Amino acid sequence: MKRPFGQHFLFDPNILKKIIKCSGVTPEDTVVEIGPGLGTLTRFLSLYAKKVIAIELDKRLIEKLEGILSESSNVQIIQADALKFPYDTIEGKFKVVANIPYYITTPLFFRLLEFREKVQSMTLLMQKEVARRMAASHGSKEYGVLSISAQFYTKPKVEFTVSRKAFLPPPKVDSAVVSFEVSQSPLYLAKDEELFFSVVKTAFSQRRKTITNSLKTFEGIKDALQNADIDPGIRPEKLSIKDFTKLADALSFSISGREKS
Repeated sequence: MKRPFGQHFLFDPNILKKIIKCSGVTPEDTVVEIGPGLGTLTRFLSLYAKKVIAIELDKRLIEKLEGILSESSNVQIIQADALKFPYDTIEGKFKVVANIPYYITTPLFFRLLEFREKVQSMTLLMQKEVARRMAASHGSKEYGVLSISAQFYTKPKVEFTVSRKAFLPPPKVDSAVVSFEVSQSPLYLAKDEELFFSVVKTAFSQRRKTITNSLKTFEGIKDALQNADIDPGIRPEKLSIKDFTKLADALSFSISGREKS
């Protein structure tokens, strides 16, 4: 069968059970699975969850899934684009458990976060490199915009890695399972969230420069760094998320002060 939409199918029952264990799915839970493929994870999920909603884009796989899962009465198969699906139409809260195609990992993650009031947790199998970046702490080479963006509303934890040999067909890289504890409200308080992310993205666009030089387009950056008690000669990856909120708040105060005067 032609491989649909960049999917790599995982069949190892031990790994599938491990994923479900990490997800903490219970008989009271509704689970959303994205990209069910040939239904191996779906079938396992149906044994543990109250309901499984499997969202699959490929029409060719829908028919196969309906046959494979015909005896799983608690599975609902929906043919839809997961990046556009209206998750707010799902009744109640839900957990997301999925082996997602690499090429939609980041946009899908942030799409799901738009519905964080309904998403209790996410357990995602993704490219190992992306997993490390999402869970990275400040000071590490993997730490950057993706780390801060992911950790602003979630607590990511790399649970375990999965060899490329476990998939059919095998991808070119290894994978990792990451669990995300999702918060409805930000885990870090910034006075101006838009300014905060603008500062973060600008800083890491020139990550080899000092924080002063990478943010020189922001008027009053030197004063803001001093007010936030941040070394002006430090590089962006050395700043924690809390440091960035302090810096953005100091800039926000500086901007509002200039506007009043």
